[in-house]
Amino acid sequence: MATDLILTDEPAAHVRRITMNRPEKRNALNHALRGGLLRALEEADRDPDVRVAIVRGAGPSFSAGYDLGGGNEGQDPPYYTPGGDGNWPRHVTEGWMGIWDLAMPVIAQVHGYCLAGGSELATGCDLVYVAEDAQMGYPAVRFGVPDMHFHSWLVGMRAAMEMMVTGDSVSGIEAARLGWANRAFPADELEAGVLEIAERVAKLPPDIVQLNKRTVHRSMEIKGFRTAIRQGTELCALGTHQKSFHEFMQRSMGGLTKALQERDQPFGDYRTGEDGE
Repeated sequence: MATDLILTDEPAAHVRRITMNRPEKRNALNHALRGGLLRALEEADRDPDVRVAIVRGAGPSFSAGYDLGGGNEGQDPPYYTPGGDGNWPRHVTEGWMGIWDLAMPVIAQVHGYCLAGGSELATGCDLVYVAEDAQMGYPAVRFGVPDMHFHSWLVGMRAAMEMMVTGDSVSGIEAARLGWANRAFPADELEAGVLEIAERVAKLPPDIVQLNKRTVHRSMEIKGFRTAIRQGTELCALGTHQKSFHEFMQRSMGGLTKALQERDQPFGDYRTGEDGE
């Protein structure tokens, strides 16, 4: 399968690799890219010859997040979500959590920027391997509330609090140390390292792997992970009614990239040449 936005290949027996192919936008997640990715994962899950999938990004980054720069114009959302306040955060989190419900394990291969919606996508995957110099963060907390509140669950309360009240990112090394990622590799070793792990997973009987994947996820759900994600969408909806959010949106009418640069300039981080988060 190959489209403009999604490329797929099979680099090893029983391994399907899915590449987000919007490098000029740092794989900013517009409707078409999200829909294409989720459909490619579903197709892989239906294929009895596929036992594990890898998700990666073309170009310099895994994903800079949701496309905030008009990239959804003329596109319908890729799947239905009931309307009303909070429709958007419910929509995107249901998509990413749907990866949990696939039978096969899905591996996120993360390099470069993995921001906001990109970090949500990777979180929805079953295994996460990162380049040591990758940057995982949620800069959108500097003007709003995240769609998917995974931080306290996967990096611990203190690190989560720091990320949520500063918008600062963590490196791939830190992401692995904190527990968001399984392991960090030198950037030039990431692809080979991920493929080796995928091949190890593919050697196991897929019916047993499916059950063991569900065992881990059901344990997290019993602890409240999925409920917390869903409740967080209500806080995200509440955030859109705050004065600071509306002030930022007014500034962005004069140019989103400029507004993002002004937002991040006091912190001295993030390259905002593309409108993704």
